[in-house]
Amino acid sequence: QVQLVESGGGLVQVGGSLRLSCAASGRTLSSYVMGWFRQAPGKEREFVAAIRWSGASTYYADSVKGRFTISRDNAKNTLYLQMNSLKPEDTAVYYCALGTIVVVTTTSWEYWGQGTQVTVSS
Repeated sequence: QVQLVESGGGLVQVGGSLRLSCAASGRTLSSYVMGWFRQAPGKEREFVAAIRWSGASTYYADSVKGRFTISRDNAKNTLYLQMNSLKPEDTAVYYCALGTIVVVTTTSWEYWGQGTQVTVSS
């Protein structure tokens, strides 16, 4: 049984930073990709970033390039999202996801975490 558990969300001021974590269990991750999505109130869930567990190729939405960094720790089976220079429009519930291919839609991602709230106040 695959489990993804996010943590690290919270309230931060504009321009601040947060680091999200996603602990994965129940699956060997070497052949998978992992990603971060977010969903703001009244909006659809949108792609933020993704990483290939083996090789570590990374992918970002244009809206977060240069501000967010996705990374993983093989030994801890943990995915991270370092978020810098946060803006009010980054406010959303952030979800980690596990899949076999990188797609910017929510389809084809096989497993999801429960989400963690990020609120950026101005």
